[in-house]
Amino acid sequence: MAEGDNRSTNLLAAETASLEEQLQGWGEVMLMADKVLRWERAWFPPAIVGVVSLVFLTTEQQQRFHEICSNLVKTRRRAVGWWKRLFTLKEEKPKMYFMTMIISLAAVAWVGQQVHNLLLTYLIVTFLLLLPGLNQHGIISKYIGMAKREINKLLKQKEKKHE
Repeated sequence: MAEGDNRSTNLLAAETASLEEQLQGWGEVMLMADKVLRWERAWFPPAIVGVVSLVFLTTEQQQRFHEICSNLVKTRRRAVGWWKRLFTLKEEKPKMYFMTMIISLAAVAWVGQQVHNLLLTYLIVTFLLLLPGLNQHGIISKYIGMAKREINKLLKQKEKKHE
């Protein structure tokens, strides 16, 4: 039995020596971690809780960061889609494209003429900064839906007049 104990002790000593060699550069860090985990100072428990909370909070922030990046990609795709539709309209229906561009540019020019540049810049920047919140709370969807219903009503009235 003593021979088995000796052998086990020798294996343990050899494994310990090997691990010590592998962790040679981490000695100071491990000693400090041991002190923290054994609460050698009164402020170590709150520090542990704070670090663990920060790690979990970072994970939550990482998920939110992922959502923000995903929303940016979706917005970019929408903008590219509108841009492609505009050029498709230009190729397929040049007269409609021309009229749309003339009306849009005239509207922008009129607004630019009526509103002072600084106020206009302020309104545009404010709107762009409020846009994510408006979208998040469904306000944009609500008003776009109302506009679509009104446009559909106008189109139906126009169809009735032509019949």
